[in-house]
Amino acid sequence: MLNNKVIVITGATSGIGALLARETAKLGAKTIITGRNEERLKQVASELGEHGAYFVMDVNDADQIIQTFHHIVHSYGKVDIIVNNAGYGLFASIEELSLEMYEKMMDTNYMGIVRCTKLVLPYMVEAGSGHIVNIASLAGRIGSAKSTSYTATKHAVLGFTNSLRMELRARKLPIAVSAVNPGPIRTPFFQKADPEGTYANNINWLMMEPEYVVKKIIKLLHTRRSELNLPYMAGFGLKLYGLFPRLIDKLAGGWLNKK
Repeated sequence: MLNNKVIVITGATSGIGALLARETAKLGAKTIITGRNEERLKQVASELGEHGAYFVMDVNDADQIIQTFHHIVHSYGKVDIIVNNAGYGLFASIEELSLEMYEKMMDTNYMGIVRCTKLVLPYMVEAGSGHIVNIASLAGRIGSAKSTSYTATKHAVLGFTNSLRMELRARKLPIAVSAVNPGPIRTPFFQKADPEGTYANNINWLMMEPEYVVKKIIKLLHTRRSELNLPYMAGFGLKLYGLFPRLIDKLAGGWLNKK
């Protein structure tokens, strides 16, 4: 089903983005990866074969995004799927995080998705089809200590994603909008978010392997479902949290706050 589809994956220099690119290329998709580090992009793109290409693109740079998508559409004629994956986290207390840090994280994690979506959406509307996949986080559904900035960005991503889905449905546009909400994944994400390894060590038993997460995302690209919560038990936990937030805070707060 992905054969000959044009898929753009942001933040694909490592982790989930890079692994997802490898898998979509194997399935025959024309896979275009973007990121800020050209050397890493070259390395990943070299593993994609004839189906792969890369563009250096910073999701904070509106002009660069315009140029990149112009080149992609000019070269490939369309964008069938965009996976907005670029983002990062910093786990620290509110006192430790400066206002500039809050602003930068929101600019990348949230506004980066807004910028890319606004650029690609007109092409999808013109083509009469498309799929927008935003990588959010379980953190956007439930807060924890030392995560005020990261959680807020992912909460914003979910709000944007859900509202956009409803808007496109109201306009009767055949464009799917999906949110992927993973829990902790064993990727380089934690090298920046948790450089001392405290949180990663404490929740090591809960960490998902990236291959498992990518497998589920690939399935979502086929089914075009609205939301994917990983691991699956998290979906049940979120329903309970919606019903009994204070109780779940007390019961689960111990391991959620091990940062």
